[in-house]
Amino acid sequence: MNQGHTFRVVAWWSSGQTGIVKSDSAPNAVHFTAPVAFGGYEGRWTPEDLFLGAIASSFTTTCRALADQSGLEYTDLQVEVEGTMNPTSVGYRFGGVVIRVNLTIAQEAQHDRGFKLLDRAKEVCPIFQTLAIQPSLDRVVMVGVPAPA
Repeated sequence: MNQGHTFRVVAWWSSGQTGIVKSDSAPNAVHFTAPVAFGGYEGRWTPEDLFLGAIASSFTTTCRALADQSGLEYTDLQVEVEGTMNPTSVGYRFGGVVIRVNLTIAQEAQHDRGFKLLDRAKEVCPIFQTLAIQPSLDRVVMVGVPAPA
């Protein structure tokens, strides 16, 4: 039987408009602030950025795990996540999340498998499973080598 896994982070407000969040799994803390629109500072992560980053990184690692399990090789994977916050009667809430994925494969014969991998990743991504809203997924599978950054 598989055991569950526990993850732990601690956040605290440090001073002014900034805070720090630290994970048991990483040596470096992340400094965060409220979004600039809510009085925070530019140049720091916000809780909203961290939330969208969790979605993007979870989807990316899920794709990698599924590709490894299925033997699908890809040359590049880029995951962009965009969320829109809307005012509600009790504050702000994410009203929509869009995940834009560009997967680059080396062989045309793997094209359908690439789309299946992305669809499967959306089904089993652990962060997706906890969201109250269902993100939309825009997928592109290309053949070739990744463009230089």
